[in-house]
Amino acid sequence: VQLVESGGGLVQPGGSLRLSCTASGSISSIGAMGWYRQAPGNQRELVAATTGGSTNYKDSLKGRFTISRDGGTVFLQMNSLKPEDTAVYYCNARTWRTGFDYWGQGTQVTVSS
Repeated sequence: VQLVESGGGLVQPGGSLRLSCTASGSISSIGAMGWYRQAPGNQRELVAATTGGSTNYKDSLKGRFTISRDGGTVFLQMNSLKPEDTAVYYCNARTWRTGFDYWGQGTQVTVSS
């Protein structure tokens, strides 16, 4: 499975961005897809994930971020962005059988005026 992300960039506080991640390869092996982020000096953390019809969010991001999925593509709509949302955002795909994690290359999101 290969994951290719797009949609990162520089945005002002209060702005919006939409990240996309498209999987290729053995898409049928994928169970969950999601987004993680890592800010400088911090550990990588879950932003949101989706499996089938269920979604899971980092509590502090509920209401501002929305994850959606269309087959092998997962999206992350980010609204009302704050400077503390600045991080590298990574797409994740986890196989349903073994729980193996695949990662994208990461896309930088910078929230700054």
